[in-house]
Amino acid sequence: MFVDQVKIHVTAGNGGAGCCSFRREAHVPKGGPDGGDGGMGGDVIVQADAALTTLLEYHFRRHHKATRGRHGKGSKLDGACGDDLVLRVPVGTIVRDVESGEVVKDLAAHGSQVTVAKGGKGGRGNTCFVTPTKRAPAFAELGEPGEERWIELELKLMADAALIGFPNVGKSSIISRMSAAKPKVADYPFTTIVPNLGVVRAGDYSFVVADVPGLIEGASDGKGLGHTFLRHVERAAFLLHVVDLTGGYEGRDPLDDVRTIETELAAHNRELSNRPYILIGNKADMPETSAASEAVRRLAEQRQVEYFEISALDGRGIDALILFLGERIHQIRTSSIELVPEQQARYVFEPKSDYRFRVRRENEGFRVEGKGIERMVIMTELSNPEALAFLQRRLVKAGVEIALKEAGAVEGDEIYIAGAVFEFSDIGGDVSG
Repeated sequence: MFVDQVKIHVTAGNGGAGCCSFRREAHVPKGGPDGGDGGMGGDVIVQADAALTTLLEYHFRRHHKATRGRHGKGSKLDGACGDDLVLRVPVGTIVRDVESGEVVKDLAAHGSQVTVAKGGKGGRGNTCFVTPTKRAPAFAELGEPGEERWIELELKLMADAALIGFPNVGKSSIISRMSAAKPKVADYPFTTIVPNLGVVRAGDYSFVVADVPGLIEGASDGKGLGHTFLRHVERAAFLLHVVDLTGGYEGRDPLDDVRTIETELAAHNRELSNRPYILIGNKADMPETSAASEAVRRLAEQRQVEYFEISALDGRGIDALILFLGERIHQIRTSSIELVPEQQARYVFEPKSDYRFRVRRENEGFRVEGKGIERMVIMTELSNPEALAFLQRRLVKAGVEIALKEAGAVEGDEIYIAGAVFEFSDIGGDVSG
């Protein structure tokens, strides 16, 4: 089963909680705090692997989660960090954020990777909160939850050349002649329903050719099977337009077929109109094909492209075609022309300023939104009076109290932050829990 597009949910590991502990040893009175920090949660990483060819694994398993960080312990022992979760995908996979639609990364090379969900920070142990005036803090931070999001994985095959054309023109037979690939071959349209790849030896060179399912008029608008697989043509350095010189069962005009395919490619991606290509007339072994072959040859001369008359059945013209493609693709490779511009879009997981926030009125109170501020609340044990007092001081220092006043908050109003509800107090600039 070939799968080239899936949506999966990824969740990074939560950070471990910090430890609230005090040194307790014989003959050591008032040993002081010795709570260790919690470990970082594991990240979720998507990595390209040349050994893979399909996204099948992610079709059956949609949810993936990294391990959490361990909690801190006494004696200043920090918790272990969670293990990263590496999701391996085929080379040529594009990672996209579902919510924003932005491209996170184009994994076009073996080993390239991108972090799609960052693990939560570990909470600090009570050792970190010692001050000259607070020698024995009796609180520690909780761990930060790991990031989670839906991402889309889209595979675009990495082929040097792509065989394109109407259904049943003989593309599968051609790739089986050119390489060791053994696709399904039959005398009815849409025999090929998944792309096939084959490695071709051409003298001193070798290249990869793709057999793309047949296109029909309207493929760029979703008709037939072509819409699903047009993406695989985008990465091919060279396009091989295959036409049936016999006209097929429907008696089509080979010249009209060429123009129709070109129209569909341009409608899908305008850049494909400038992609190097050749014309291939197949089934030359059949009688009364000379007139059609001559017409395609004249069209090729008008457009100043190469034309090859072949027969996938008896092999005529195949060797010449392979040698030409080997030389031509080698020239393209060594010319350092980047046929598919690398995606420069980069998904930003968090704002540069970690403590930016906004205040908005909600119901009878006010909601404070901002990743840094919400993290403070999430990592606070709100049932601990000392921890709550520390949070209040941090919120005031971050400017939350002033922002609430400017928004119209008065004493007694409810303040909502990250699922917690506080009561606003204007006495000394506090936000009381």
